[in-house]
This record gives sequence, C-alpha cells and structure tokens, in this order.
Amino acid sequence: MAKATTPADLTITPRDLRFGRGRTIKRWWLNNDPFATAFYNALSVTFPKGEGFFVDSVRNFRDGASPRLAAEIQAFIKQEVIHTREHVAFNRHVTDQGYDVSKLERHIDEALALTKKRPPIASLAATMALEHFTAMLAHELIADPRHLAGGDEQAAALWRWHAAEEIEHKGVAYDTWLHATRDWSRLGRWITKTLVMLGATIKFFEGRYRGMIELLRQDGITGWRAHRGTIWYALGRPGMARKILGAWLSFFVPGFHPWNHDDRKLIALAESDYAAAILPREAVTA
Repeated sequence: MAKATTPADLTITPRDLRFGRGRTIKRWWLNNDPFATAFYNALSVTFPKGEGFFVDSVRNFRDGASPRLAAEIQAFIKQEVIHTREHVAFNRHVTDQGYDVSKLERHIDEALALTKKRPPIASLAATMALEHFTAMLAHELIADPRHLAGGDEQAAALWRWHAAEEIEHKGVAYDTWLHATRDWSRLGRWITKTLVMLGATIKFFEGRYRGMIELLRQDGITGWRAHRGTIWYALGRPGMARKILGAWLSFFVPGFHPWNHDDRKLIALAESDYAAAILPREAVTA
C-alpha cells in the first residue's frame, strides 16, 4: 500500500468568509479583459454542482478511515460547502451582467449524469483527479499575482481565498482514495488513476473551453477571434494551462502524493492579499 505523505502538522481550517455582497462588479471584471473574465466565470459556474459531487464522493468512503483522515474529510466538506455558497453568490453577479449560463449548467448536468451509472469508487477516482487540477490551478493563481492583477477587489479576493483552501485540503481526496483502495495492488491503483486523470484532463479542458467560447459569444466575440484568444490565454499569456504542465505530469510518477510538494507558504500569502477585502459579517447576508 502506498503511504500518504500529508504533513503531520497540517490543519484544515474552514474560513467562513463572504465576498462581494451588496455591490456590483462590472461585466469584464478582470482587468477589462473578456477572455480572462470568461475563464473565471466559466470555471465558477461549475463549482456549485461540481463541489457537491466532490463532497458526496469523498463522504461515501469515510467509514473505516483513521480518526485523522475522518477529521480531514469533515473539514474538507465544510470548506467545500462554503465555497459552494460563495460561488453561488458570485454566479449571481455573472448572470446580473446579462450572461445566460444555462448551456454551461446543462453541460455540467450531463457530465454528472454519467457518474450516476458508475460505482462510487469511480466517482472518488474522478474527484481525486479533479482535486489535483484545482490544486494546480490554485498554486499557480497565488504564486503568480499577474493572474488576478487589475481585477475587481472582491472578486479577486474570492478567488485567492478559494485557492488557499484548495491548497490546504489538496491531499484529502487522494488520501481517501488510498484508504478506499488499500487492498488494491500498487500497479492496479496506478493504472486506474492514470486512466482516470487522462479522461478527466480531456473533460476538464473541453468543458472550460466550451464554456469560455459560449460566454465570449454573448460578448459578441466569435469565430477565429474567440478561439485564438482562448488558446492564447491558456497557452500564451498568462498561460495557466502551460504553467501547470509540470505539476500535471508529476501525477503519473510512481510515489506521487499531492503533498510531495509542500506549498503551504502560499496559503499565508493569499491570506495577506484577500484579508483587506473581507466584508464585515454585519454588512453581508447569506
């Protein structure tokens, strides 16, 4: 059985924060850039239902977990529930700007419907792979301030806060996967997770690409201009997809664990950035 390497002194702390209530953000809220805005808007639309899927997938395998893993699963669930609430609020800003996200939501529903025909271990495997995706994106988003430079203060703070917690709980789904497959051979586990990650990668990029193209269409940006700009945003500048390639490849190395790379320093860095934008509790509503 592979040994988990989650730091012994790691504490997963749900931060019950609220962002952007009672105010309006402009349509192209990230540096007045329709492509950057479309990327984060399209990604946010996936979170409420996607994170619900993650929670259910991990919760299904907490029986028999060690006390420490059980506590981490509980903290993971709390963090994801709060993330869902905040992205529901953020998505209201998106629709308030006139965007119709029904097509994006329909794609999410279709993807989740496929999981209902598969055994729970398949959903956990998908969650384990996609949680690595969110951790990679979170690392890059915090490590390079240029990703959110020029963005609306509240919106940028939301994304930095979310990214910090994604880093903090990045090992939970993987450790749950190790627990659930503890009787599997190492080769069987590696083959399964490799195939799942390859499939998840295709679905992830296909879904975000389609989402961006749809939102850009609603901005009047279509055809070659939309496709060229989306590809350049992913691979050129700022090049999020290009910059996470190394971390993505590390997933396939025998002995991989999300905490083989300890990037907890980014959590504190993000906290210093988003702290000033936190709204006082008395000034917000759920």
